[in-house]
Amino acid sequence: MKNFILAFLLIVSTAAFAQPTVTEQFQKITTVAQAEQYITANPTLKPAILKLSYGKDSSLIDKRLLRQKKGDVFSVGYVTYKVIEASEVVNYRANYIFLDAGSLSKAEIDSLKKLIVDKANAGTSFEQLSDQYTMDGNKTKGDTGWFFGEEMLPKEFQAAVQNHKLGEIFFVDVPERQWHYIVKKTYDDQIKKDITVLRANGR
Repeated sequence: MKNFILAFLLIVSTAAFAQPTVTEQFQKITTVAQAEQYITANPTLKPAILKLSYGKDSSLIDKRLLRQKKGDVFSVGYVTYKVIEASEVVNYRANYIFLDAGSLSKAEIDSLKKLIVDKANAGTSFEQLSDQYTMDGNKTKGDTGWFFGEEMLPKEFQAAVQNHKLGEIFFVDVPERQWHYIVKKTYDDQIKKDITVLRANGR
């Protein structure tokens, strides 16, 4: 019985003094300042802070890290990583033709949509069609420029551009404002993502 108690106390004391794993330690780190303190306190684990950017850093591990979200902790082999900071913006670009239902009937809108798409499919440039038909006074060939957010264009417009592929022509309607768009996606999405990662040997 005495041996049993001693063994039990030994197990309890060992558990009490066991060092937390790298993963457990990383889960408590939420700022760059805390990550820097960890680096100073654990030199044997060869910790480091990595700063990565989408499109610039292209090794396999960099690409995997850039797919993670802020706060994610994971191990690859015997190395553990935590994303401390992450910022991401996706910009979109398209050409459009604006039709105003405050001035045109639904039948006229529908007829113009069909006419314009037929002309585009027959080879007339979308830029030329925009200058000819758009009703918002835009004479920049309908180019939106790079945009992100409702401050620039309605959320319905951005969602539609996001969900279509380069070169596709599609319609966007904003009924409560009586706005109608014929849109052509002219560029692939421009992704800007930067992350700060803490890495260290161990799991």
